[in-house]
Amino acid sequence: MRWIQKRLRLPAVRRGFHLITDLLVAELPELEQLRVGTAHFFIQHTSASLSINENADPTVRHDFEEFFNRTAPENAPYFHHTQEGPDDMPAHLKAALLGTSVTIPITNGELALGTWQGIYLGEHRNHGGRRWVVVTLMGE
Repeated sequence: MRWIQKRLRLPAVRRGFHLITDLLVAELPELEQLRVGTAHFFIQHTSASLSINENADPTVRHDFEEFFNRTAPENAPYFHHTQEGPDDMPAHLKAALLGTSVTIPITNGELALGTWQGIYLGEHRNHGGRRWVVVTLMGE
């Protein structure tokens, strides 16, 4: 059994949902050494998220953003946590709903994602900045 852990810095992106699968895999040459295993991706932030969904049609990512903006609107009168701006509390809620990690099987040196699956970075702040992701690979 082999364990590999890396901390990857993502580029700053605009608010919304972004496919980052290729970006992550490009930083993980060690993945190719594993015949079978698991890859765990964890984002170290409370206002951004990771999820797996549609990797082909960009309108899905647009619709995600629209849905979550309506589900957790800015300037809701019931929010008390407002000192960091109107996008902060909704960002925390979106991250809590979507989650901070994804786990994917590794098969023959590749992530065993389905044909239409990709890893999304949900950037829920207007100016979230660069984000950190801790990746743990385990396998043989």
